[in-house]
Amino acid sequence: MLIWVNGPFGVGKTQTAYELHRRLPPSFVCDPEQLGFGIQRMTPPELRGDFQDVPLWREGVYQLLDHTLTHADRVVIVPMTLVVPAYFAEIVGRLRENGHTVHHVALLASRDTLRRRQRSRGEGTGSWGAGQIDRCLAGLSQLPVADHLPTDGLGLEEVVEQIARRTGLDLLPDHAHPLTRPLRRWAVQLRNLRRD
Repeated sequence: MLIWVNGPFGVGKTQTAYELHRRLPPSFVCDPEQLGFGIQRMTPPELRGDFQDVPLWREGVYQLLDHTLTHADRVVIVPMTLVVPAYFAEIVGRLRENGHTVHHVALLASRDTLRRRQRSRGEGTGSWGAGQIDRCLAGLSQLPVADHLPTDGLGLEEVVEQIARRTGLDLLPDHAHPLTRPLRRWAVQLRNLRRD
């Protein structure tokens, strides 16, 4: 089974994916952004743009996920904004056509909440992610049916529990001390810093 955690930049996809992973063994987080960064690092600056526009990225993500779902007996969690219908069909549609179970969960939030969350990550109003809010929200509405999950006013644990309920998965109880939660979030954020 694959859980594709979609949504605008800053909605909390990566934090959600890693918290879901922590409470759902054996699972695995596969972040297609890493493949995109690799492609960009191997491409001359004048040819770089949005790596999702590169057919190699879309084919690579599809092949990697198809291989993982075929040969690994675990839930695969993918935190990735993917809002172009044709690209979604190339990856998620093909995975479904090949018989894989794919749950598409779209995390949503108001523009104010998204801007606040982006600021908490150190992104200003002029950041690339901030400039993509309207495009992402519009694109999500054009994708095939998704399980839309409004996250305004929900904590990370509540979002994860909602996803588990909607996908029929049983989570481990969360026995973590409340003081460790912010430390875990910082660790996830540091581990996923863009280094290019």
